[in-house]
Order: sequence, then structure tokens, then C-alpha cells
Amino acid sequence: MRLLLVEDDNHVAAALSAVLARHGFDVTHARSGEEALQALVPEGNGFGVVLLDLGLPDQDGYEVCGRIRKRTSTPVIMVTARSDVRSRIHGLNLGADDYVVKPYDTGELLARIHAVSRRTVHEETTGAAEAELRLGPVRIELPTRQVSVNGSVVQLTRKEFDLLALLAQRPGVVFRREQIISEVWRTSWEGTGRTLEVHVASLRAKLRMPALIETVRGVGYRLVAPAA
Repeated sequence: MRLLLVEDDNHVAAALSAVLARHGFDVTHARSGEEALQALVPEGNGFGVVLLDLGLPDQDGYEVCGRIRKRTSTPVIMVTARSDVRSRIHGLNLGADDYVVKPYDTGELLARIHAVSRRTVHEETTGAAEAELRLGPVRIELPTRQVSVNGSVVQLTRKEFDLLALLAQRPGVVFRREQIISEVWRTSWEGTGRTLEVHVASLRAKLRMPALIETVRGVGYRLVAPAA
């Protein structure tokens, strides 16, 4: 798989590139946001994943993520030292597919790269069913992967949509955390649990319906169908 590494520190990039290469990745190194954007022309330029460090010299990493998402659907994993939930939600709202907090374990990083790439391949090889789900004011169109609330389209990331669609298939039914992680992230790695929490928080905020997804303490989540 081709991977675009966006990192301004040459020493960090060299060490990480060596690790990734040993695991079969063809790494291209971009030292700035502008280099990264140019590397993704035309449409994704064949890259399977973009690993984006937010501390770039020429422009804000969040801005770069937003610009990447406007020109390609290539999965983006943010690398940041900001561990607060608000910063993570902001990144997801801009279109990031996942994030890794510094300092990170190399095994964790590799697991997340493989998880987003597996999910992307699955989506590209699975035909969309001609169906839609309606839950009160919420409309989920599965073929087009579009969500609207009271007729207004809500922009969701790939995994936010997958998470919402999974819960919406069986309103009121509790989905175990392990089940959700397996279905949406295609992994059983326990470290994905924190990512799940962030995606749930992001969905509640974007849909402006905090009660739509209920946390069942110690078990998982369920979707509470709103009144029409």
C-alpha cells in the first residue's frame, strides 16, 4: 500500500518510514501541508492512507485535513499531541478517519492504519443496497451514504456514517462495544474503544440530537428512535 507521511521533522519521518517500509508500505514523505496537497493530485494519486502530523510549518494541520478531504476520499489518520476530546472531535468533523495521540506505540499506529485501509477496501468491493432508514426526522440513505435531519444534509465522516447506520438498523437494541468495533473498524483491538467514544460524541454533536445514541454503561450503545 502507498502511504503519504506528512511530517516536518526529518528524523521522525526517517525512523517512521523505515518501520512502515518493513511492514510493506511504500512511503512518500511530505514535509509541509502544501507538499502533501500537491502529492495528492490527481484525486488521491493512488495513496491508500494519509498519515498527517498536525504540527506543520506552513499551515495549520486541521486546515490541511479539510483541504485534503475536499479533493480526495483517501483515509486520513491525524497524529497529534492534543489528547482532549474537543480537539479530536474537531479533527473528525473536518474529515479525519482516525487519530493517534503522541507519544504513540508503533503497534497501535500500524493497527489503526490497517483498520482504516481494510474498511476502505470493504466499502469499495461491497455493493450498496437500495435502501434507506428513517428514524423520526433522521433519514439515512444507504446507497448514497447521505444523512439528513429535517431535510437538512449533515456531513459525516466515513466511520461516523457506518456507526450510525449500524445502530439504526436495530433501534432500541444494545450493541456491545466489541461488536461495534468489529463491524465498523474491522478489528478486535481493544485500544479502538476510545476512538468509538469520540465518534459517538461527534455524531451527537453533528446531528444536534444528544439523546439519539444512548450509552449503556458497561455494555455499549443503542439508538433511541425519536418521535416523528
